[in-house]
Amino acid sequence: MTQFDDRERAFEAKFARDEEMQFRIVASRNRLLGEWAARLMGLSEVETESYAKDVVRADFEEAGDEDVIRKVLGDLTSAGVDADEGRIRDALGHKLVEARRQVIEQTNL
Repeated sequence: MTQFDDRERAFEAKFARDEEMQFRIVASRNRLLGEWAARLMGLSEVETESYAKDVVRADFEEAGDEDVIRKVLGDLTSAGVDADEGRIRDALGHKLVEARRQVIEQTNL
């Protein structure tokens, strides 16, 4: 029974690590998306940092990416930037790749 318990604990630990890694990647992706949108809106460096944090927080409103897309699209539209949902989804995909690379590099240090 001990070997079974050890395996179960190992699987649980791996699951927890994987979930934490995924959370960090998504948060990083959202921060990068916020920085991208802030540049499009012409925000200052301080405003960009604050806005990126707002985008990360927006992801806690509901499950999935819709809350983030809705926030960024609304903010870009309000700022007079020509943007649509497709453009934001494309940027989200690109930022996910970049975020995954960054988090993996940080983890391997």
